[in-house]
Amino acid sequence: MIGKNVLIGLLLGMPLWSMSQSVYAPLDQDYYHKVDRGEVLNKRFSPEIHSSDKPYRRVDIVRQVDSLSVNPANKSYLLKDNWEYVEGGEEMAASRKPFLKWFYRSKPDMYYVKTKDFLLKVSPVLYLSAGHDANAASTLYINTRGIELRGSIDDKVGFYSYVGENQAVYPQYVQDYIADRGVVPNEAFWKKYGDTGGVDFLSARGYFTFQATKHIGVQFGYDKNFIGNGYRSMLLSDFAAPSTFLKIQTKVWRIQYTNLFTELVADAPYSSFGSNGTEAFPKKFMAAHHLSINITDNFNLGVYEAIMFHRGDSTSSAFEWNYLNPIMFYRSIEQFTGSPDNALFGLDFKWNVLKGVQLYGQGLLDELVVRELKSGEGWWGNKYSLQLGAKYMNVLGVRNLDLQGEYNVSRPFTYAHESIFTNYAHYRQPLAHPLGANFQEAVFIVRYQPIKYLYLTAKAIVSNYGTDPVGENYGGDVLKDYNTRTQDYGNTIGQGVGNQQLYVDMMASYMLRHNLFVDLRHIYRERSSDDIALSQTTNFTSLAIRLNIAAKDHSF
Repeated sequence: MIGKNVLIGLLLGMPLWSMSQSVYAPLDQDYYHKVDRGEVLNKRFSPEIHSSDKPYRRVDIVRQVDSLSVNPANKSYLLKDNWEYVEGGEEMAASRKPFLKWFYRSKPDMYYVKTKDFLLKVSPVLYLSAGHDANAASTLYINTRGIELRGSIDDKVGFYSYVGENQAVYPQYVQDYIADRGVVPNEAFWKKYGDTGGVDFLSARGYFTFQATKHIGVQFGYDKNFIGNGYRSMLLSDFAAPSTFLKIQTKVWRIQYTNLFTELVADAPYSSFGSNGTEAFPKKFMAAHHLSINITDNFNLGVYEAIMFHRGDSTSSAFEWNYLNPIMFYRSIEQFTGSPDNALFGLDFKWNVLKGVQLYGQGLLDELVVRELKSGEGWWGNKYSLQLGAKYMNVLGVRNLDLQGEYNVSRPFTYAHESIFTNYAHYRQPLAHPLGANFQEAVFIVRYQPIKYLYLTAKAIVSNYGTDPVGENYGGDVLKDYNTRTQDYGNTIGQGVGNQQLYVDMMASYMLRHNLFVDLRHIYRERSSDDIALSQTTNFTSLAIRLNIAAKDHSF
């Protein structure tokens, strides 16, 4: 692809006279909570991590954990998990009894090689679960086997790769999502498996990193990114499939500035029909930047801008060179080039009000006309999303008991555009919130770690959202052309076919040994819809064992 060649050319043209490098910790809500809670309890921000930009570099996790007050058990776990960046870490993470002398010499790694100029760490990945849902026709399961490796060369270039083979039969509401959208949530290409709603897909992520200077880091590869401090993100989340991207991150003084250039899949029309994967799916691009600045030691403000664009025919897309400018506002470039692109603007903040208490939020503006907003007539073009949340650590003095509450709302037609090449979606999945637009939602999360390796989590998500009757467009589906809208005025949140939903997820997870977890889980989901055929109640109980992989999250 022309665009991909441009990104590779940019990388090859940059000097590799790097300082030190680091790969990133894979996105995992539970893992990242262990890192983030120390900063909230401390009240003052750590200079190492701007938490609104995820994933985190492993070396920064070590520096932050080492400098803040962190639960001793979690601190030990995080330092061992990233021992290559810890002074004396090899000895600290060493196993008492390696297997066959060469395997599991360190607790986190099945096998590793460490010399002066080269580091390689190899670990298996396993996710085996079985469960029951009365709505499903058969036993539900996940069967994932994979391998993960990471390392560095000359302490200048870092690399990471993961590949996993998956077969799964998900709860009925997830199967319904797959049938409706033609994609497996969070994943890319897939095939049907068996006759009971099963899916078969390959998961893969990989990238390399290097430090161009002491303050500028570069990452190029195929993975996910997340912007925000909440459970959800209204700017950029990890809900959609991975994508190919170039990320340039500059961190100096109180500022972190991230440039992201991403190739996306505009549509995947053949996945639902069991394609053999040889078709060329239509492509598009996203250019984005996020400025994060610690205004004070406990208040952070972020500015986000993204633009979706396409230059080419239906199966290829040439990169728009003007969007390589790392500083200019994309909206001004869009106007300069006279392009039909989709520009979005956002703000985010976090404020550590007290030790143990944090407020955070986001706002995304897709389009807004103040005159129409003041009129109160529900003009379709006033498109925006908002988030407001709070975290409370060590509730009422109870150690390791943490609460989080969050409210999210998105107006109809937000993120949508005139075509699949400019909407805010990737591989038929929203790039921000799983519900797309035209919704409001309240999220409540309780986390408790009563003993060293036992993690208890309960989530309750209450949502009100609108879906479309056949042949109508009320603004909830970001994949639809907004020119097909049903009405110009009188648009309200939750319009169309009204849906009220309660999602409850309770999980007890015990770590048997490093990164080997046993999960007992129950999900209750009740959807009450104005279209009675869409109403559904789910009771799903499962038992899982997983190694070096995050728990599945299908909270939609």
